[in-house]
Amino acid sequence: MKAPHRNTAGRNKRIITRTVLGLALVAVPATAYAANAPADHVSSHSTQHSSPYGTQHGTQHSAQRAASATGLDDPAKKEIAMKLVSSAENSSLDWKAQYKYIEDIGDGRGYTAGIIGFCSGTGDMLDLVKLYTDREPGNPLAKYLPALEKVNGSDSHSGLGSAFESAWKTAAKDTAFQTAQNDERDRVYFDPAVKQGKADGVGVLGQFTYYDAIVMHGDGDDKTSFSSIRKRALAKAKTPAQGGNETTYLNAFLDARVWAMQQEEAHSDTSRVDTEQRVFLKNGNLDLHTPLNWKVYGDPYSIS
Repeated sequence: MKAPHRNTAGRNKRIITRTVLGLALVAVPATAYAANAPADHVSSHSTQHSSPYGTQHGTQHSAQRAASATGLDDPAKKEIAMKLVSSAENSSLDWKAQYKYIEDIGDGRGYTAGIIGFCSGTGDMLDLVKLYTDREPGNPLAKYLPALEKVNGSDSHSGLGSAFESAWKTAAKDTAFQTAQNDERDRVYFDPAVKQGKADGVGVLGQFTYYDAIVMHGDGDDKTSFSSIRKRALAKAKTPAQGGNETTYLNAFLDARVWAMQQEEAHSDTSRVDTEQRVFLKNGNLDLHTPLNWKVYGDPYSIS
């Protein structure tokens, strides 16, 4: 099996603005959740067009689908999401093996570690260790909190180094630390992405495209943040909650995502969009039904 690799393309998180998603959510009735119309035969590069059902029929279809719709927060779908991200971030579907991961990948963000790439230079690693220490004082990482405070916003290893790396790997054996990683992933990345996806009326695949984008880009006010990617997409297409076609909108979002990735050399490989998410969309698999087959960095993966 190919050894896992860490590409800077998978670790380009911005300093997170924690409240942006929660404050910017678009209100939408529950009946608007999901697509306006099925799009099994819509091209992956289709332009804006009306639902084949018409506006009234499309709304009725949305209501029917919403009644039984499963979101990305469904446990089975969430497990799929974790594996999809891990294929791009770790070249492995075994995302639970990444609790112990830690290294500096040379992207200017200090250490990158854990299941979602918490970074010592962007604040989310500091928040994680604070949470872990609140729950379990005296843990192996607690004594490094002052150093993490000092290096936040930089790529410095001052006060950390090999001893910190060893402490991280030791802590990763503690279920309390694993739970803390899960909880911070959900609070900062997963839950806001799913909430915004549901507000925009997109289904499981759409919610996943949001999650994968915020994992890589973080959120904030810079031009490649998640919110900026979404705004760029909205300039081209309406969300299903606004009466737009789901496939058309998601293509616009993925186009905007690719543009954002290409703004940095580290993102020159956009296969996590081109040969993964875009493939599911072209196949009309808006709810990520298995089996799933995709490629990232040219490597094939499948979930049966």
